[in-house]
Amino acid sequence: MNTTRKRWTMRAAKEVTYDIVVTSEIFDPGNPELGMLPCGQESGGTRLVVMDETVDALFGDRIRKYFSQNDIDVEYLTLPGGDENKTVEAFLKVASKLTEVGTSRVGTPPIAIGGGVLQDVVGMAASLYRRGIPYVRVPTTLLGQIDGSVSAKNGVNYEGCRNRLGTFAPPPRTLIDRGLIATLPERQISSGLGEALKMALIKDARLFELLEEYGPHLVTDRLQDSGTEPGDPQPGLEVIHRAISGMAEELQKNLWETDLKRIVDYGHTFSPIVEMRALPELHHGEAVAMDCVFSAVLAVNRGMLAPRQLARIVDTTRRIGLAASHPMFADATVMKQALADTMRHRDNHQYLTLLTDIGETVFVDDLTEAEIDRAAEVMADLLREQEADPRGAVVCLPDQPQARQGHGAPETSAPLAA
Repeated sequence: MNTTRKRWTMRAAKEVTYDIVVTSEIFDPGNPELGMLPCGQESGGTRLVVMDETVDALFGDRIRKYFSQNDIDVEYLTLPGGDENKTVEAFLKVASKLTEVGTSRVGTPPIAIGGGVLQDVVGMAASLYRRGIPYVRVPTTLLGQIDGSVSAKNGVNYEGCRNRLGTFAPPPRTLIDRGLIATLPERQISSGLGEALKMALIKDARLFELLEEYGPHLVTDRLQDSGTEPGDPQPGLEVIHRAISGMAEELQKNLWETDLKRIVDYGHTFSPIVEMRALPELHHGEAVAMDCVFSAVLAVNRGMLAPRQLARIVDTTRRIGLAASHPMFADATVMKQALADTMRHRDNHQYLTLLTDIGETVFVDDLTEAEIDRAAEVMADLLREQEADPRGAVVCLPDQPQARQGHGAPETSAPLAA
């Protein structure tokens, strides 16, 4: 039988552009930013405004007044916050409400006003609704402003795994008002600074120095730079701007994660499994900071990072109000499970970012079980110090074996495999 084989290869490219806009007094009816449509669109009807419960309680009246006084036709949906509510059911609820209000393909982009969980849930719904509609993001937490504001990713937790279901779908507009975080509890400020610490460690020594010098003040002042005069240092503003700029620079060159070697994954190798197992005990930035410390211990044990730099990292972590360790980071079995799960996300490679100095990194792909065992011992020491004196920071490293050429692990250990 004579057959003819045919093949069509499709190639297409789509330019993606989205704006991150810093503004102030965002809920003032005289500020047009909140009501503006992305990309010069014209409104085609009712828009959905989604808030989390905390935002509704704090700002709900002002938000409703804003849209009423600007004669913008909207309807509202309020959802619970917290990672335990970052579920498939939550984004389906948003999708149902989008249908109820008559959301169109382009002209009525929903507005998400809330923390990172709400942003991910609404972003997930928007990315799937009608195969993708634009939306507007208004993060109200420090974590959302310096980390999620730049990201193209959305997701929900599924079957006990963090962000196991998700999409790449950045909104055309993200609006950042630093004044919104003035109402946050100190713990949420500290959690957000955990992501700033990550950015500092991987690429910005100046940002690290700001956290090191002003840490307690940044937390208590909620990064508002209260009482400063023109010409005075504004550490809160500089921390936010440097964190956003650093994240934007890194994500722009690899937005769709086609390259799985990403230095912004520092602090996110071991933390996801800990964060999910500890829900709702740990906030995201708290787990990330512990991962940053754990990874720094690994680098010291390889002879890549000076012990004095680890001491600075631990001290700065505590100065921004975060714990350096947790029982799960002191459990080598959990850490091995965490790495194995993350490797599946990285195509069975470790692609582990380690520090050679504050602001400087390398990738390794040969971490061993023995190295994890030793790092967990250090995290256990930090945990004991932490429990004895939460204000103290004493770093005790076990005796280090001679590192082989290239900062490798001890020759007797085999690299971990997924």
